[in-house]
Amino acid sequence: MNFRRHLGTDEPEINLIPLIDVLLVVLIFLAASTTFARVNQLSVRLPDASAQSPEKVPALSITVAADGRYALNGRALPATDAAQLAEALRKAAAGHEEPALIIDADAAATHQAVVRAMEAAGRAGISRIGFATQVSPDGSSR
Repeated sequence: MNFRRHLGTDEPEINLIPLIDVLLVVLIFLAASTTFARVNQLSVRLPDASAQSPEKVPALSITVAADGRYALNGRALPATDAAQLAEALRKAAAGHEEPALIIDADAAATHQAVVRAMEAAGRAGISRIGFATQVSPDGSSR
């Protein structure tokens, strides 16, 4: 017979089964009490557009080629930076009170070339800027 005392070498154990039971009960409670209602979305009515004849405003036309060259009212410009384009636009807009600028850019033209034309228009004092689009035979604009 072993009448020796235990020396305290037994490590206390954590029983995980009651913990798992409690967590399952909490999970079932949360699942049962949660409502899965669909969140109402904003109902937005988009505005209708109708084609109107453009205002009779003196318009300048700048064409941006795919390789970054510019043409103002059909004449090629040697300008490659915004300052030179702005000077050419200032000269072309002289005599017009509020000229408008139509940017006709090639589909393969870089974004930088179009932004440079817009920056030049701002430097030249032209605040009305539009973009030319092409209408396909099926009636949709490209």
